[in-house]
Amino acid sequence: MQIDTGDTAWMLASAALVLLMTPGLAFFYGGLVGRKNVLSTIMHSFVIIAVVSVQWVLWGYTLAFGPDKAHIIGGLEWFGLNGVGADPNSEYAATIPHQAFMIYQAMFAIITPALISGAFAERIKFKSFLVFTILWSTLVYSPLAHWVWGAGGWLRNMGALDFAGGTVVHISSGVAALAAALYIGPRLGYGKEAKEPHNIPFVVLGAGLLWFGWFGFNAGSALGANALAVNAFVVTNTAAAMGALAWMTMSWWLSGAPSVIGAASGAVVGLVAITPASGFVGPMSAVIIGLGAGIISYVAARIRSGWRNADDALDVWACHGVGGTWGALATGLFANLAINSTGANGLVYGGTTLLGKQALAVLVAWAFSFGMTLGILWLVDRLIGLRVDEREEERGLDLSQHGERAYVQ
Repeated sequence: MQIDTGDTAWMLASAALVLLMTPGLAFFYGGLVGRKNVLSTIMHSFVIIAVVSVQWVLWGYTLAFGPDKAHIIGGLEWFGLNGVGADPNSEYAATIPHQAFMIYQAMFAIITPALISGAFAERIKFKSFLVFTILWSTLVYSPLAHWVWGAGGWLRNMGALDFAGGTVVHISSGVAALAAALYIGPRLGYGKEAKEPHNIPFVVLGAGLLWFGWFGFNAGSALGANALAVNAFVVTNTAAAMGALAWMTMSWWLSGAPSVIGAASGAVVGLVAITPASGFVGPMSAVIIGLGAGIISYVAARIRSGWRNADDALDVWACHGVGGTWGALATGLFANLAINSTGANGLVYGGTTLLGKQALAVLVAWAFSFGMTLGILWLVDRLIGLRVDEREEERGLDLSQHGERAYVQ
């Protein structure tokens, strides 16, 4: 197997782009919370880069992509990256070093639990957050990644398609966010007092960084500098643009103003929805997927806001859980063998089985993530407690958890 320097350069650049998404998420989430919780919210995303980077090298990668064990999990043969070096691994990427594939996948493992943090913003203990992240990354992310992407994984063997993380990243994190919001309970004053974003420019900056980094997320999943990467790049940008226009228009129509936060959120849900489909669909399908994402996720956010016991603070479920579900199902509708010969035709192109496979993968991701997340939350709660007390929450997590202020008044 010959290493291609162009493919390797693209994959290293893509890994860096995906890493940038997590600081982008920190700004996106940090702007949406109140000013007394901005540091704690940004810290959640930032510290996950450190925590999951180490966890992935030690055992996360081998559980996700290591030698298959009963189609359920990777073995521990690659613990501590033993045997993961400069030579390619033909099961995953034949033209780049195995270690390049590993570090690229690390960036996906990093951002996924960071997405969940928006659900319990402004009320979780920092030490509990750290323990939850390690357990969730190990017990939810790695097994699901193996099922969908790992050589021998049962959903991959079944023929379910997920080019860049619709089930593995977005459905898993969005559904986990709903479970967390239900388990931890609403913020003080939720439903009685306004919970205003403290810095909308942060939100737009974060959305812009996410949009930029997402080209590495989707186009990088071609695992080479090739025509498939170009297609993924084009459809990613198209769906993001359509999602932004769709959410903005919905807010304009139903609320009377074209919301800036709505435009930023719409771009994100367009990116979410195109992620599983980006290596299998063309530009016109991307327009439909982005349009559907903007409308469906907007409606889901409005519906969720009426649930008194589900204070998903930053609407992770509506954006990632619902948006990711639409994207996975849309792959079953619009996938086209003319785009990617290793995929399948969706319903629109005469394929009669792919949509059912996609629906099963969605159901599995929902059930597995929701159930496992509840179990992990229960365990952490029993061991060290999850939530700060009312006095600490009232004071704000920046001071109560980190002893610092974002702004000197």
